[in-house]
Amino acid sequence: MKTFINSILLFIPFSTVMYILLLIVWGDCVSKQLKTNLNYKIGSYGHMHSRLRNIETEKDIDILFLGSSRAYRGFDPRIFEQYGLHTFNLGSGSQTPLQTEILLKRYLDKLNPSFIVYEVHPETFTSDGVESSLDIIANDKIDRDMIGLALRQNHIKTYNNLIYGLYRDFFKKDISYKEEIIKDDDTYIPGGFVEKKIKYYDYVKYKKTSEWKFNQKQFDALDNIIFLLKQHNTPFIFVQVPSTQAKYKWYSNNNDFDHKIKKLGDYYNFNEIIRLDNKLHFFDSRHLNQDGVKIFDTKLLEILLKKGSSTPRQTKTK
Repeated sequence: MKTFINSILLFIPFSTVMYILLLIVWGDCVSKQLKTNLNYKIGSYGHMHSRLRNIETEKDIDILFLGSSRAYRGFDPRIFEQYGLHTFNLGSGSQTPLQTEILLKRYLDKLNPSFIVYEVHPETFTSDGVESSLDIIANDKIDRDMIGLALRQNHIKTYNNLIYGLYRDFFKKDISYKEEIIKDDDTYIPGGFVEKKIKYYDYVKYKKTSEWKFNQKQFDALDNIIFLLKQHNTPFIFVQVPSTQAKYKWYSNNNDFDHKIKKLGDYYNFNEIIRLDNKLHFFDSRHLNQDGVKIFDTKLLEILLKKGSSTPRQTKTK
């Protein structure tokens, strides 16, 4: 029995080392199509790599935008610049509060925003956040908070990407990587925005209604974010970027989400504030095209100016 236990104790570290070595070889040598549980994509969809390199030249900004692809495709810094506002968009693909919390811990002091506009959407709060974690692991540093998040998510893809990312970081495999500014129909705009070549959505109607199923971990992370922002004396608002009306009305419990967010801070659901054309102002059911972005950002600016955010540096004690 003692020999058996000793064998088990020896096998565990041996198998762990072998798994790590095989994972690294698999990541370096096998085609992407076969790596179903290893999705390490530096320079992935959404220009997160360019956005994070862009941060190195930014500080003391007026407005920081946070959120998912609806954020980095919805808040155009060029429009806000016309009003003398220096902004940065820290959105990322499928970003949930779990990842937003980590990004704020890393970059809030560096960017030192006077005001934050946080894009929130019911879909974000139904997710486990794994996809966004993979994006950050591949395109940003791996630290204690990221390791803690991987343990919290407890997902094989996150663990694999974390191990593979640590290997690539240690050997500086990606140090010379430079992301293309233009990829397919997307163009990275300094300040974190991604502009989509103008497209128009082929409008779709939904026959049946659906219902959001929320993940409580995301609301817990949002509570942590609010606590962090209050510690830094950084005012914020929540914004829901509009979807097509058909997509929005497909879900029967939108009011439940609105009620949850309104209890946490100032909240503006632009599905209820502006009316956009389903065919003219979207490139898919969830994302505005550039024509829609201009209308949305102009209305948001109007709200911010009324709130006194035209001089946001006066709203925060530095």
